Amino acid sequence: MKYLKHAIFLLAILIGMTGCKNENKNEINPAKESEKISNADLGLKYAMSTKAQLGKNLMGTIQSKGTEEAVIFCNVKAFPLTDSMAVVHKATIKRVSDKPRNSNNVASSKEIDHIEKFKKTLGSGQKLTPIIESLDNDSIQFYYPIITNKMCLQCHGEPNKDIKPAVLEKLTALYPADKAIGYSEDQVRGIWSITMKNQEN
Repeated sequence: MKYLKHAIFLLAILIGMTGCKNENKNEINPAKESEKISNADLGLKYAMSTKAQLGKNLMGTIQSKGTEEAVIFCNVKAFPLTDSMAVVHKATIKRVSDKPRNSNNVASSKEIDHIEKFKKTLGSGQKLTPIIESLDNDSIQFYYPIITNKMCLQCHGEPNKDIKPAVLEKLTALYPADKAIGYSEDQVRGIWSITMKNQEN
């Protein structure tokens, strides 16, 4: 009987300890609450979520209507979709290139310098990391490369090899000054240029 009472007493203590742990698990850790996301991580989040939104719609158009219709989709919808993501993230989000298709995507001289840096980094096999510049105490400029993949080549590859004649005809009609062709896989086609709030003040 003595041992039974002792066992019940120990069991009660264990149950009490377990209850405390369950309550503490739901408490907010002050240290974690005060942690801030870095500018690099947040910039990547903005760039990749915008890329995902554009890619999802583009792939859907290619699969349902073909690459020619995807060219029209990009012509009409790419900027509004990018702008809508900029509103969501409360940032200015641009895709710019040294070989633009659309005149609205022309890179500035500073952006071209960054594109060249990313090309050298990629060519040397080093890891690609964002470039971040401080604009003032409240905002920063974030840059990250746009890398070609196999899907990109349907509209950005070599004419009559990767780009089918009908697609090339549509590109020429919509973008008579098009420079965004002749790429192969794993090349820097441009960069994300994002103006956003500084998270590290």
